[in-house]
Amino acid sequence: MASDVNPFESLQSQIDEAAAHLDIEGDVIERLKHPERVLETNLTVEQDDGSLERFKAFRSQFNGDRGPYKGGIRYHPNVSRDEVKALSGWMTYKTAIVDIPLGGGKGGIIIDPAEYSESELERLTRAFATELRPLIGEDRDVPAPDVNTGQREMNWIKDTYEELENTTEPGVITGKNLASGGSEGRVEATGRSTVIAAREAFDYLGKDLEGATVAVQGYGNAGWIAAHLIDEMGATVVAASDSSGGIYNPDGFDPVAAKHHKNETGSVVGYEESEEEITNEDVLTLDVDLLIPAALENAIDGDLAHDVKADVISEAANGPLTPEADRVLEDEDVFVIPDILANAGGVTVSYFEWVQNRQRFYWSEERVNNELETIIVDAFDALVESYEEHDLDNPRTAAYVVAIERVANAFEEAGSFP
Repeated sequence: MASDVNPFESLQSQIDEAAAHLDIEGDVIERLKHPERVLETNLTVEQDDGSLERFKAFRSQFNGDRGPYKGGIRYHPNVSRDEVKALSGWMTYKTAIVDIPLGGGKGGIIIDPAEYSESELERLTRAFATELRPLIGEDRDVPAPDVNTGQREMNWIKDTYEELENTTEPGVITGKNLASGGSEGRVEATGRSTVIAAREAFDYLGKDLEGATVAVQGYGNAGWIAAHLIDEMGATVVAASDSSGGIYNPDGFDPVAAKHHKNETGSVVGYEESEEEITNEDVLTLDVDLLIPAALENAIDGDLAHDVKADVISEAANGPLTPEADRVLEDEDVFVIPDILANAGGVTVSYFEWVQNRQRFYWSEERVNNELETIIVDAFDALVESYEEHDLDNPRTAAYVVAIERVANAFEEAGSFP
């Protein structure tokens, strides 16, 4: 795995590649390659035994030209300043490619949450919310869940902010549970957009999704939902993996039952319908029609890319391919649906949640899913138009051409201040 590849450098490389096809001044492009500000803070939190422990945390606000900063908060041992900067940049161009009026942000705390109690995590989350208080707000910066965070943490942040501000402001954060102002369809949104984008790509390429073989690397929320929905579309899920390993059955298996097994045992490994236990790397290199990487960034580097046999890749994770892997797969004519489009369902339905919070008027799940479908299909059409109009080598560059042009236009229309 390419864990040593700097994700922020990968982002900047992707921007440079797309900028070569745009008539935008170099100084503007340079501005669009760096975050506007990054908060780095140390959180000192009392543990259950009375001791104090320090945690390093970050919040990057990359670009707000098109609206309030928007992006998740992750809890993971590998969180770093550069990772958060990269993720906030990817979010900037993700909101732009799907054309919703938000910017890009990202946050994270260096922690393995599995090693801490719920009360310790609550105190940590509320401490971070207190530090974020001057930066966030429904018109400023709207966080959301990410790796190892969910409705519980978002509810804690909302409650802390509202207590400190002496107000009611559910739109300060998204990804909440329904009782706290969350949206129908939010939990399934990232996996749903991943498969909608895959369906559109198969149609564009003249391929039949019915009976297509699918491998899913990463069986968390996005991965298993994608597996479930692509199975409902008629495809055959033949492999899945999580951090403990993978499972494989060439005839396919029930992705929902596999998820139940993971819930009961902690891993997909050992699932009864599996004919063979395989590694995460094996899942990424299976000869399948569709590969869905749904774990962390840099899952496929330049070396591993030579062994990838999938015809189409739909990126449910952020940054799962390094720039070198992109170049290898481009030479192999693998159609890669970039993360900024494929997994944009999460931020799109977060946008819907934000809109509902501000209006105090809530939508049905059917409306949420229909609106999401329209936005992802329109975004894919914009990608294809860019791909063909500029005669580009890969869909990722096409997506960035569309997104960068939209952000640059917003900046230039507003003018430079001061």
